[in-house]
Amino acid sequence: MPPTDRIREHAGQGATTVAAHRARRRLRADQARQLADLLRRQLLTDGFPDGTLPHESTLAGDYRASRNTVRQALDLLRAEGLVERLPGVGTVVVAQKYPHGLDRLMGLAETLHEHGHVTNEVRTMGPVAAPAPVADRLHVPPGTDVLYIERLRRLGGLPLSLDLTYIPLDIGTALLGADLENTDVFRLLEAVTGQRLGHAEITLEAVTADAHSAAVLEAPRGAAVLMLERLTHLADGRPVDLEFIRFRGDRISMSGLLHRSL
Repeated sequence: MPPTDRIREHAGQGATTVAAHRARRRLRADQARQLADLLRRQLLTDGFPDGTLPHESTLAGDYRASRNTVRQALDLLRAEGLVERLPGVGTVVVAQKYPHGLDRLMGLAETLHEHGHVTNEVRTMGPVAAPAPVADRLHVPPGTDVLYIERLRRLGGLPLSLDLTYIPLDIGTALLGADLENTDVFRLLEAVTGQRLGHAEITLEAVTADAHSAAVLEAPRGAAVLMLERLTHLADGRPVDLEFIRFRGDRISMSGLLHRSL
């Protein structure tokens, strides 16, 4: 075989080897991500009561994965701030996410009452001219004054969410002297209006934390946060509370019960 042909054949084999190596790396990365998802679920549901994960070899056997795949999965969870490796101890759970249900209309303190006391730092409160999108959602004329409230909400002293709230002023005025530091707005709205809250429309998405939000939430600048937009109505259908809530995604998990209907 001419030398040039041998070189081409060798180069082709090398290309095949590189492609196979890349395919194996992609496969291991996919498997690691799948394993991280399964372990994350256990972390968030107290699947490791003593706070320590099984040894890597045990995890490898339990999930029929290679040790390298297990290490890569644990690295993903470590990057999320959920676990840490301690010499002589192993991999331990170092963070907790609080469960926030999406199938009941409840305030944050009502939702998380089993996990501690929620406190509110009222950063801003007062009337503002309603921007057009706010006026449209609350069914008030554009430019009409509404009550604007900005609160930093903490659980166990740790920042959990930054809430921006708009309320029609005829209802909001009664909230000006209320104890917003220790009481959910939902409870206050029901007390002021004499009605129960009826339903809410929600949108949940991940957004990048701006510099202000990151600083207030004590989160890394540019970190992803969970943005919950919620428009809450009274039992008679009137919209009374438009909120834009930024949750620290590393401290909260959203869940709900869905029924299929066609």
